[in-house]
Amino acid sequence: MTNSHSKSNIYALALAALGVVYGDIGTSPLYAFETVFNNGIRSVSQSEANILGVLSLFFWCLVMVVTVKYVTIVMRASHLGEGGIIALTRLLLERYQAKPIKKTFLIFTGLLGAAFFYGDGVITPAISVLSAVEGLELVSPTLKPYVIPVALAILLLLFWGQRYGTGKIGVIFGPAMLVWFILLAVLGILNIVENPYVLLAIKPIYAQEFVANNGVLPFFAMGAVVLCVTGAEALYADMGHFGSNPIKLAWVRFVLPALLLNYFGQGALLLKSPGGLPSTELDSLFYLMAPEPFRVYLVVIATIATVIASQAVISGAFSLTKQAIELGFLPKLRVIQTSVDDAGQIYVPAINLMLLVMVVIAVLVFKSSNALAGAYGIAVTGTMLLTDFLAMSVAIVVWRWNPLPVMLGGVFFVLMDLVFFTSNSLKFFAGGWFPLGLSVVMVIAMALRYKRVRK
Repeated sequence: MTNSHSKSNIYALALAALGVVYGDIGTSPLYAFETVFNNGIRSVSQSEANILGVLSLFFWCLVMVVTVKYVTIVMRASHLGEGGIIALTRLLLERYQAKPIKKTFLIFTGLLGAAFFYGDGVITPAISVLSAVEGLELVSPTLKPYVIPVALAILLLLFWGQRYGTGKIGVIFGPAMLVWFILLAVLGILNIVENPYVLLAIKPIYAQEFVANNGVLPFFAMGAVVLCVTGAEALYADMGHFGSNPIKLAWVRFVLPALLLNYFGQGALLLKSPGGLPSTELDSLFYLMAPEPFRVYLVVIATIATVIASQAVISGAFSLTKQAIELGFLPKLRVIQTSVDDAGQIYVPAINLMLLVMVVIAVLVFKSSNALAGAYGIAVTGTMLLTDFLAMSVAIVVWRWNPLPVMLGGVFFVLMDLVFFTSNSLKFFAGGWFPLGLSVVMVIAMALRYKRVRK
């Protein structure tokens, strides 16, 4: 009886986690794949070899970065049930209290990682909601002037609803995201059936050939490829809201299969188009997967999904803020407990307001999801890279794992995330300055606060 109740509870939490944790990575199909082929002067040509090569990169990035690194390894590390880069920092600080140099380095790493996460928390809601609302232009070009006002109205409602807590939000958002992931899978299957040849991209040789045969272009393309795994860090940061097992269950059973089917479906659609799609149609690649009569409804469903997508980083920002306050990185802001049963479910009004203001500014400054794609990536890949070093340190120092295999495996992820980070850093003048500037401000503010507390 107890075992049955426990199992049903895990599935209920997994369903709620779909709505809170996986919205970010779950809506990446709206823009990630097409951005590789529609990225200005760095666009990849739509040849068969390139399409299969990019698909192979997407497949192996999702498997290695999310499944292996975060779900299998990094999510083992928690501090009192909380996840995220601050949790990793706290685990190590407990071992290095008597070593001032290492302690100072860890504090700086934690500050930088937290600041990067706040930067990601601003860009993610803006690009997610805008990318969906822009589907209105596909319905009718006359609706273009309404894109920005509608996006802002949706974002205002999203942040207003945070006061009700992630538990209640998850009850509403979870079933909605379950429908979304089923829809992703169905759209993918419909297009794969017409061109099953695309499934060959699972073989890593296609990714290797794409990298080997295109000079420096694959390096630039990685700045867009990484969009398929953005949300992985939020997945870890949100661990305190639902626990690791429901989050892992949701990823393996629902999220990963749906994402892979949809990306391969998009690849199959591109392979069907002789000479490739023009940039105007590439902008709507996701919507073109559906039969024309259903595209209007798809825009509505995608808009709902992208509203939910923003929840992952917002909830993660609340968890991170609570941990940062406990470490003295931030002043004692008001933290509201939104669940009697789960201490990890919280709401921080000041952070909610700060994120809302910055998100509105981002929408008004960049005005489109394509422009925001230039701003997206630097902050999140910076957090991912810092997570690599901290997770390796936790594995060796806290878990007492054999250093040699940890270092060998860790180097693989460090090199991968370093490529992601440096590729995205090239987008600094195309918009990357925005989250990076916000991160610098947050680092300085938190460092000054920490210094004042420790005097």
